[in-house]
Amino acid sequence: MKPTLKAGILLGVLVVVWIFINGVTGWYKDPAMMGIFYFVIVIEVGVLFWGLRMTAKDGKGYGAQLGAGTLMSVYGAIIIFCGSLLFTLVVFPHYSEDMRMVTEQALRAKGMAEDQIKTQVEMAATMQTPFMNALLGAIMTVLTGFVASLILAAFLKKKPEASQQPPAA
Repeated sequence: MKPTLKAGILLGVLVVVWIFINGVTGWYKDPAMMGIFYFVIVIEVGVLFWGLRMTAKDGKGYGAQLGAGTLMSVYGAIIIFCGSLLFTLVVFPHYSEDMRMVTEQALRAKGMAEDQIKTQVEMAATMQTPFMNALLGAIMTVLTGFVASLILAAFLKKKPEASQQPPAA
């Protein structure tokens, strides 16, 4: 199996597992724990680092490494999209309603007026559908992977060969 596909599959599986851990533990409903979801960025950067180390052994330069890291993210994003739909449509079908309630609670805690809360929640509800959650998760995976690959590829690329000129005497 090619390193890009291997890393992409690992990325997708690990992120989906993390999504389900957040669901089973109920962390997604706890405003104090919601931020822990963003551990997915650490997962993605770690997998990309591992994957780009493998592709660097193939002698890929900066541009090829950038492409490889982005492709790994695309492969992962496909799995994440499917896993997210499974999460929100089958396993946790009340996820969207739970998120609306958490949003309402957070806005009340900020002291927002009820009519403003209602407006904010209604606006957010248009984006809080299983499809939109899955799509945004996939898009953010690719964007994060591209940015991380921009940085990682600078360090994990084929090293330039030493000059073939004899040393100066």
